[in-house]
Amino acid sequence: QVQLVESGGGLVQAGGSLRLSCAASGRTFSSYAMGWFRQTPGKEREFVSAISWSGRRTYYADAVKGRFTISRDNAKNMVYLQMNSLKPEDTAIYYCAGGIDSGSYYYTDSYAYWGQGTQVTVSS
Repeated sequence: QVQLVESGGGLVQAGGSLRLSCAASGRTFSSYAMGWFRQTPGKEREFVSAISWSGRRTYYADAVKGRFTISRDNAKNMVYLQMNSLKPEDTAIYYCAGGIDSGSYYYTDSYAYWGQGTQVTVSS
């Protein structure tokens, strides 16, 4: 069993930065792929970024490529999402997700564990 807890969300002006953190419990964290998804009211949860178990491979949605950076520290059971040049359309609840690294990172079904989410609001 893995428990995930996100932190770091908040209110920021357009062009600003935030760093989201995801703390994971469980001994198998280092073998899991980790992802970030986001959701706004009335819309499906959408893929933002993912990182392989080793950290060697990273993946990004086109909407955030070049602005967001995902990283992980397996020694600390932590995953991070550095978000720069934020835009109002980045406003959403951001969720951390974890699952067995099967090579499929873009879909919610690939992840067995989810955090409660953290709100990110970008004002114009």
